[in-house]
Amino acid sequence: MLIKGWARDGLTKEQIAKNIGCSRETLNQWENKFSDISDAIKKGREVVDREVENALLKRAKGYDVEETTEELRFNRATGQNEMVVTKRTTKHIAPDTTAQIFWLKNRKPNEYRDKHDIEVSKSNDETIKEMETYFGKLRAKEKASS
Repeated sequence: MLIKGWARDGLTKEQIAKNIGCSRETLNQWENKFSDISDAIKKGREVVDREVENALLKRAKGYDVEETTEELRFNRATGQNEMVVTKRTTKHIAPDTTAQIFWLKNRKPNEYRDKHDIEVSKSNDETIKEMETYFGKLRAKEKASS
């Protein structure tokens, strides 16, 4: 089905609707009426989402890739030029920290998010007094050590 292929190719619903020749609203109505259309879009997107997830994980962990070098050489037996493999090397692609951060923030948001919600159970006055005491002690230590 074309719709599934377009979804797999990463087209938005607006683009799919345009390809069909209808509005986004009409496509939404068809999705609600016809489960085949809704399923095609969902399944098409699932395939490409999995591929991207796998690529992100691979990039986050690092991987090896084999590189092959070929050269054009004359074959005396056949009298023709042929491509011949002259070198094979395995190259390591290092893990990507950006991919790791992205993965962890999305997969383990409670442990790796930038913003943490902290619940304070004391009143502002109590907190301010504790902070003044703490910083007072720090200042006293600095004076004593200098």
